[in-house]
Amino acid sequence: MSAPRERHIEPTPQPAEFERAVRQLREAKFRPEVFAEEMPAPQRIAPYASALSADVTVDGEDVGTGRIVLLHDPAGNDTWDGTFRCVAYARADIDPELVTDPLLAEVGWTWLTEALDAHGAEYGAPSGTVTSVASESFGGMAEEPATAQIEIRASWTPHGELTPHVEAWGELLCTAAGLPPVPEGVATMPSRRGQRGE
Repeated sequence: MSAPRERHIEPTPQPAEFERAVRQLREAKFRPEVFAEEMPAPQRIAPYASALSADVTVDGEDVGTGRIVLLHDPAGNDTWDGTFRCVAYARADIDPELVTDPLLAEVGWTWLTEALDAHGAEYGAPSGTVTSVASESFGGMAEEPATAQIEIRASWTPHGELTPHVEAWGELLCTAAGLPPVPEGVATMPSRRGQRGE
């Protein structure tokens, strides 16, 4: 008796507008301190998704990390006010003394909006949170220095080309990690390592 034949299911073709957006996501350029690469995207939030993760490294030390997810629902989403949504996360070490600054959360959110504006990334329906956490060690770990981190979680609806949005996220990672801004008029020379390990 022959074994039953397995059914072959063809993958659903991706919409052209999503494929174009993914190409734009991959075309983003980052500072040499940023190592970005593609990662598996969450599959249950929207019919189509693509994602990047990144680490910010200075002098061989990781000082920041994050990810950005591109979601697409061809039917649209009332909450998004569109068919695409960017969902971003950034986390970086900060000086523990900054945690008590009452303006830290507001400043952290400004890092995102200013990066989007600086890259000419038009967007709508922004939302998110900024969280700061401090840790102090005791007992057998009392010698460990105090540490603190800032976390920025945000989402927004991108308008137009996607590349500026992804590059703005890369700038947010660098700002949160305390890297000085690149002077105006100076072009950054991304390293090969900074381009998804090519």
